[in-house]
Amino acid sequence: VQLQASGGGLVQPGGSLRLSCAASGSILSINFMGWYRQAPGKQRELVATITSDVSTNYADSVKGRFTISRDNAKNMVNLQMNSLKPEDTAVYFCNAVVQSSYGTAPRGYWGQGTQVTVSS
Repeated sequence: VQLQASGGGLVQPGGSLRLSCAASGSILSINFMGWYRQAPGKQRELVATITSDVSTNYADSVKGRFTISRDNAKNMVNLQMNSLKPEDTAVYFCNAVVQSSYGTAPRGYWGQGTQVTVSS
């Protein structure tokens, strides 16, 4: 299973970006998808998650500004980021818990990360 993230870049404070992550490979079901971020010198932190029944969870720092969504048909998870702040600058990683086939245990996978820089 591979996760391919895209959509990062440089944006001014107050701007918007949309991140996408597509899962490919041997996939029977994806139980859980999420976005995490890691700023320089800091630990990786949860940004937002979404379950297979579309239950969402957000870090307090992004509530009301970020929206996570998923497209089950395409095995994709998206993160719409609005009202971006300089403190949102980080490398963003997508994560998915995937069951590859019947009888196998779900396993977590990470994408390669995409840089988001919020600066004027």
